[in-house]
Amino acid sequence: MAETLRRVLNSGSAAGPGENTAEAEPPLLLLGGPSSGKTALLFAAALEAAGEGRGPVLFLTRRPLQSLPRGTGAALEPLRLQKIRFQYPPSTRELLRLLCSAHETRGPVPSLLLLDGLEEYLAEDPRSQETAYLAALLLDTAAHFSHRVGSGRGCGLIVALQTQEEGDSATALQLALLQRYFPAQCWLQPDAPGPGQHCLRACLEPGGLGPRAEWRVTFRQDGEMAVTPWPTQAGDTSLHKDSSSGGQP
Repeated sequence: MAETLRRVLNSGSAAGPGENTAEAEPPLLLLGGPSSGKTALLFAAALEAAGEGRGPVLFLTRRPLQSLPRGTGAALEPLRLQKIRFQYPPSTRELLRLLCSAHETRGPVPSLLLLDGLEEYLAEDPRSQETAYLAALLLDTAAHFSHRVGSGRGCGLIVALQTQEEGDSATALQLALLQRYFPAQCWLQPDAPGPGQHCLRACLEPGGLGPRAEWRVTFRQDGEMAVTPWPTQAGDTSLHKDSSSGGQP
């Protein structure tokens, strides 16, 4: 789902020919520290997908959003908001139950499956086999929705995960395992803030289906989000990550 996120970070500019087919896109892992803007970007991706004239968007999170992130004109369109279906599984057991029951759910098929706060569910049982099982079940659910919706109209998958400080070997192994299931990734890193602003550097690695790209994401005190291309993108490799060690870029 790198192209959906790319359109969000490019302020909703249109995708090129063939880039709007979720079925051809690998699942994406959205990575960043606490309060790094993951939820805001996830919600912006939901709005972007809701405006594509396809099925609804299924947004899974442990607790309701305290406020709707601002910064995109799409947020003012009630029809888009109505297409986002929020569900709040409070535990890993309930999340697994919801995903397993997706095969029996009737009604419109989601065009995009989003999960916010994966780390909260993994914390209940951090064993490698449980991490792999949950990741595989998420992919299987998205694949099931894609099969139901038909060829060329697949269901995309974006999952947000909070990263920890370097040196946590258990977390690094967990992340390395997840990266096997999510070949496309978007990393969020703190950037020098301006007065009354919270700034981030977003690096999108689309998993081999497009160029790597970077942006500066700024959140103002009123919650407004602004995105601009990273000024030194050409030739700047400071955000290249060591995926084998699970370290941040």
